[in-house]
Amino acid sequence: MSFFIRIKNNEAFEHPIAEDNFKQAFPDIDIDNLPDEFARFVRVALPTLGAYEVLENSTYEWDGAIMKDVHQIRDMTEEEKATKLAEAYSNLPEGWTLNEETLQMSVTPPEKPDNSEGWIFDLYQNSWIKP
Repeated sequence: MSFFIRIKNNEAFEHPIAEDNFKQAFPDIDIDNLPDEFARFVRVALPTLGAYEVLENSTYEWDGAIMKDVHQIRDMTEEEKATKLAEAYSNLPEGWTLNEETLQMSVTPPEKPDNSEGWIFDLYQNSWIKP
């Protein structure tokens, strides 16, 4: 999908407009020959953040003759990391472990009972159950 954005004083003004909406709002503008008050816009997907990263801000910036999203990411402060880690531990189910680097929770099932063919492991109860 193509986007356009209005330009004022060489800066983005307001938000990007999808091509179909742009054509409806500005039927007299040739999208292949835009006036100086408009530019093509490229939508950049939000990045996947690491366990201890924060999306600080997103802005519209020039990249040559087009505008695009630019996402500013920062590492958490030590205090923010400690708070997030404490929250993860407070939500950790009994019998589960927490990978402190990724904040991913995991559980190792206890050994299956004898004659347990067809049993399934219930993550919530942390035990084998007979269906």
